[in-house]
Amino acid sequence: MPHPSHSRRPLVVAAIMLAIFMVAIEATIVATAMPKIVGQLGGFERYTWVFAAFLLAQTTTTVIYGKLADLFGRRPVIVAGIVIFLVGSILCGLATSMAALIGFRLIQGLGAGAIQPVAMTIVGDLYPLEERGRVQGLISSVWAFSAVTGPLAGGLIVDNLSWAWIFWINLPIGILTILGFVLFLRESVERKRHRIDYEGAVLFSLAMVGLIVALTELNAAPRLAGGAFAAAVIFFAVFLWQENRAAEPMVALSLWTRPLVAAGNTATLLASMGLIGLTTILPLYVQGVLGRSPLVAGFTLTALAVGWPLAATLSARFFRRLGLRGTLRLGGIILPVGAAGLLMLSTQSHPALAGTASFVMGFGMGLLSITCIVLIQDSVDWSARGAATASNVFARSLGNTLGASVLGAILNLGIARYGGTEADRVWSALETPDGLSRASTDPLLERVLDGALHWSFWGIFALAALALLAAWAVPVRAGPRVAPA
Repeated sequence: MPHPSHSRRPLVVAAIMLAIFMVAIEATIVATAMPKIVGQLGGFERYTWVFAAFLLAQTTTTVIYGKLADLFGRRPVIVAGIVIFLVGSILCGLATSMAALIGFRLIQGLGAGAIQPVAMTIVGDLYPLEERGRVQGLISSVWAFSAVTGPLAGGLIVDNLSWAWIFWINLPIGILTILGFVLFLRESVERKRHRIDYEGAVLFSLAMVGLIVALTELNAAPRLAGGAFAAAVIFFAVFLWQENRAAEPMVALSLWTRPLVAAGNTATLLASMGLIGLTTILPLYVQGVLGRSPLVAGFTLTALAVGWPLAATLSARFFRRLGLRGTLRLGGIILPVGAAGLLMLSTQSHPALAGTASFVMGFGMGLLSITCIVLIQDSVDWSARGAATASNVFARSLGNTLGASVLGAILNLGIARYGGTEADRVWSALETPDGLSRASTDPLLERVLDGALHWSFWGIFALAALALLAAWAVPVRAGPRVAPA
């Protein structure tokens, strides 16, 4: 059986931590800097596309990279992904328009799709079940470190340097990561001829593009949105047909029909939709409604990224005391509790309330996500572990993509609803460099943003409640080990 050497495990884990840090700090920096970027490039109505484009590419390629890692080995796949991610990062920093930035974020997402699933698969290869929770908790602590450094770096960069540097700081980190995998990760993989399901990847991408366009244009162009949604349904139906007939499908549907995988991935998807909504929406509220700086807005997200790895680090203790089922349900319960805190925000709230709600949701997501991935990884053999791990990361990425689009659509509808006849003036004001920063001193902007963003907060709460229901349905027993077709 192909298997990486255990003799260099600490060095491989160090390389994994660098790779995860690169993605984690990217998320916090971009979320902090986006209001400033939109103020310079314009296109506020395309605000969520900067996130959705990245997540679309990441989601589409996650399962492909998982499959490739099973076929050709982990090292070449993750190195290739990092190289693509760095090329996208360079181009993002050179963008001169919102359209260009969105396009370059697609390239960046194409590379990011390899990093998390393959890194998590390597951990599954190197460590047995009883050690995996501890190691994954250690790796998750990277999110806490990036949560502290990311918003701080993002705030300092947008205030003192060109925002392009929020992307270019990935270059030295990425180069060090590549060297780590090349030098220390050793594996022996039997070389066989395989057929990659490119047709499935293209069909899924088209379906997701149609869905995102439908959600984005729902308010501005209802006919276009309806046509895009119809196209998305058709492409997705053809995608399912393709996966049933493909010799080596992009998505192993037989794996997804297993109760544990299906319920666990559904819970992950719904929770991720809520979390990405929090990440994209909360900075807007803190800056636009509460009138705080990008740095303060970034630190409200820091609380989320601290809660997540803290829960992952403590997960082994929860496993022993509550069992897997109890830990999973506890995480599911904590999610909507944190989301309820967002509903309590008002124009007079202190940012600490936003940070507390963010921390609680992050803690719940940490318990839920690590329990799901441990169960799923341990339910399959080595030859299917990459695909099984990728299925869960795919669900998380898909949730991020859908969440950014759905909650962005809710935000746009809210602005149109609360802005009324003044909606165009609101859009124009928000697209100026200082539009968001002066919203808290403009009664119209403050009222519209407060109302519209609370619509989005209700959407986050609903998704968290649905994630709880899905987590409650996850069976603990994985059943016999099988490899998906």
